[in-house]
Amino acid sequence: MDYPHTLLRGKLQRRYKRFLADVELDDGQLVTVHCPNTGAMTGCAEPGSTVWLSRSHNPRRKYAHTWELVETARGLACIHSALANKVVGEALNERKIPELSGYSTVLSEVRVDEGKSRLDFSLSNGPDNCLMEVKCVTLSDGSNGGAFPDAVSARAQRHLQTLEALRKGGSRAVLFFCVFHSGIKWVQPASAIDPAYAMALARAVDAGVEVLAYGCDINPRHLELAAKLPFHIAGWPGGADVE
Repeated sequence: MDYPHTLLRGKLQRRYKRFLADVELDDGQLVTVHCPNTGAMTGCAEPGSTVWLSRSHNPRRKYAHTWELVETARGLACIHSALANKVVGEALNERKIPELSGYSTVLSEVRVDEGKSRLDFSLSNGPDNCLMEVKCVTLSDGSNGGAFPDAVSARAQRHLQTLEALRKGGSRAVLFFCVFHSGIKWVQPASAIDPAYAMALARAVDAGVEVLAYGCDINPRHLELAAKLPFHIAGWPGGADVE
């Protein structure tokens, strides 16, 4: 995924009200920007951090700038979590994920469970089908590890329950962690932050839900899915690998 325009660089002054942040651009201009991330953004919202912004020319937008990237103590991170689906979708369509390359049809934002739930992708090839949910990972443990979620998430738990039910019903079900942080080299559930999610994930894996984690090439010009990363199921940090 290429950014359509050159990103603007600046220094983060503060993030507030979840969806807003103040940034001083390199030219000294102070702007209020949209923050497209509902999570805690632990380690990714430190005042004084170098950040990159996109700018919309839509006159109806209240805030023209959107916060895209941040330079953290462990590396560059993309905090625009909704872009994870776009990056993964491009990789699926270009058959760049070996574990999921055997499907001829890729659909996004699909309704399941008689329309009661929605998942990010449905993959199919004749009678073979796969349902997949994508989660964006930016939480670093301060070394090389990453975890999800960065705050308690009942919604993420519901997605796991949906995947588990689909797997028990005979469908292939995949939880895909898209790592938007260049300093993260492996992923596992943040059991200290959301123990209920960690337990739900363990149950889903036991039921046959597959877990994949991939890193990304992140820079102010583009985002692209990169190499597969290890995933650990038990504890934070450490635990057993899930292949």
